[in-house]
Amino acid sequence: MSQIQSIRGMGDILPPDSAAWQALESVLRQLLISYGYQEIRVPLVERTELFKRSIGEVTDIVEKEMYTFEDRNGNSLTLRPEITAGIVRAGITNGLLHNQRQKLWSTGPVFRYEKPQKGRYRQFYQFDVEALGFAGPDVDAELIIITDRIWKALGIDAIDLELNSLGTPESRARYHDALKDYFEPRRGELDQDSQSRLHRNPMRILDSKNPAMKNVIAGAPLITDYLDAESEQHFAVLCSLLDHAGIAYRLNPRLVRGLDYYTRTVFEWVTDKLGSQGAVCSGGRYDGLVEQLGGKATPAIGWAFGVERLLDLYRVSGGELQAADRDIYVVAVGAGVLQPVFTLVERLRDSWPALKIEMNCGGGSFKSQMKRADRSGAAVALIVGEEELASQTVAIKPLREETQQVCVEWPSLSASLAEYFDS
Repeated sequence: MSQIQSIRGMGDILPPDSAAWQALESVLRQLLISYGYQEIRVPLVERTELFKRSIGEVTDIVEKEMYTFEDRNGNSLTLRPEITAGIVRAGITNGLLHNQRQKLWSTGPVFRYEKPQKGRYRQFYQFDVEALGFAGPDVDAELIIITDRIWKALGIDAIDLELNSLGTPESRARYHDALKDYFEPRRGELDQDSQSRLHRNPMRILDSKNPAMKNVIAGAPLITDYLDAESEQHFAVLCSLLDHAGIAYRLNPRLVRGLDYYTRTVFEWVTDKLGSQGAVCSGGRYDGLVEQLGGKATPAIGWAFGVERLLDLYRVSGGELQAADRDIYVVAVGAGVLQPVFTLVERLRDSWPALKIEMNCGGGSFKSQMKRADRSGAAVALIVGEEELASQTVAIKPLREETQQVCVEWPSLSASLAEYFDS
């Protein structure tokens, strides 16, 4: 019988790579907690309408990349292609946004039907941070500063911030008209996708990666020439806050982002270390999305990055995230030894709940168990054989230091470990 293979573009995360993921997530959690952000978990499957109304029907994600299907009741459902819309939906559904402000983060798999390549998968993991109910540029600056702290915590310096403002829906409408006026006489220079978007959403043309359109896009009007006064002021204050925080950035008037819900501030952290996959973290303000999805008007901003891509950048930057090794490996050899040692070890776990203690399972000779202990990365091995069982003692053998093995009585074991581990 043939083996069942994994789905193309949907890979497994195996040990020891999973340890790197855990270490990264720990760094992110602690940082976000320190800024007052709380975790929210939202479903993998939502109604298709949610993404059509939020992301925009004239986008590559909705037109080409979503995994959409009908359930048994005929409802159109979609595997989430991003997390922001689900968080906003959850906020509306659960009354989190009524006269409240929320700082939230979430992480998990998202799904897009794309051509699989390094740094781009059909199932990938996204880390998402959102601030809802905050209108001013101060929270824009805070979210960008948090990303800067992430790079510093990971020792990543080959990354640059690009910044732009898209203004309000009204100023964007004027910009749309200007783009139509510019591209219409040049329709013959546009590819088929761009021609279809010319009158539905001409800003999407600026997002094209078609190199044949580079020159015609370069000559298009700039959105910064169409900003309203309030958006200009918002953006000026944001830039001032980033300047005072020492965050370097590059203004990019061509940065429009690939989702329709963005307004005012948009930004991307980009690198040249990952080949064609240059964007590492992207975000922006979406002040109209809550109302668009049926809630009361609520200002909001957020960012997201793909975990796989960030880990790739971390590794090419010379880093190596690893979960902490085990502290103790327990070796039990001989007749009648296993049961009392199991009891002893569980009592030890009660006294030292923070220690990582691995009990040898599957038997084996003393030599083979000691090899496993060494490979585990544990700091010490606890050894109980028939002689130790008879005398109710345990041998404590350091595995990473050239110090002598000692024997202690069972009642003294917990106290004796204080010499090796902080309480």
